Amino acid sequence: MNILSMKPSSRSAGLGIAKLLATGMMLTTLSVGIASAADKKIPRLAGKPDFSGIWQSTSAADYDLEPHANRPDAPPSAGIVEGKFIPYLPKALEQKQKNFAARASNDPALKGYTLGVPRGIYYPEPFQIFQGKQDLTLVHQFGHSVRTIHTDGTDHPKDPYDWWLGDSRAHWEGDTLVVDVKHFNDKTWFDRAGNYHSDALHVVEKWAFLDANTIEYKATIEDPNVFSKPWDISVILHRHREKDFQLIEDYRFTLDYDQHYPPKPGAK
Repeated sequence: MNILSMKPSSRSAGLGIAKLLATGMMLTTLSVGIASAADKKIPRLAGKPDFSGIWQSTSAADYDLEPHANRPDAPPSAGIVEGKFIPYLPKALEQKQKNFAARASNDPALKGYTLGVPRGIYYPEPFQIFQGKQDLTLVHQFGHSVRTIHTDGTDHPKDPYDWWLGDSRAHWEGDTLVVDVKHFNDKTWFDRAGNYHSDALHVVEKWAFLDANTIEYKATIEDPNVFSKPWDISVILHRHREKDFQLIEDYRFTLDYDQHYPPKPGAK
């Protein structure tokens, strides 16, 4: 009697397991289908992701890359540095502290200078990307700086100048654009808090779509003159989709001359 009573129960259990397995397979297939559909919605150019558009971060990274409490010139933030803090060499940390103390006057951005890499990406103003088959052109609203990322397989120049934006050479790893940037000058800061670099700065960027209107931007930063080891940052970039949205010139270094232009009637 016990044997007979067990048979229907065993059969029911078997059917239940089969249904669970079938449901699991359906969910897996569905999730794969959704992922494939999302991937197909990513804009592409010649088979590669097309980053063309106007982008902006909502991060507070420009105030300070590291975690910090609120202060008169900055809201509180958890920072965007992996591991939380930048690995400064002792002497370099002293210089960073001096920069912080004088940040109200010494930040190069206050003078309208080019923001550099990677600061131009997470600075709280939009920038536009024009992507072609052999390069990407980034136009920043701040200072109207223009940066070219070469994707044509060419290498860095052997006898370069030191540039505000460095020299950018990229390749694709699947759908991720990997950009190697070097040959910088030492005239830019990473943020308003005085985090800085020397002309030995080397940045490796990774650009990847999270969806059609969202980019995950990552960068590894290396500078043996300033840091004890490489360190990483990550921010999210959002596509501007407002009607008629466009970049507007932001030339800070012309502010001192605004009182003279346009010429006033009767002015000599």
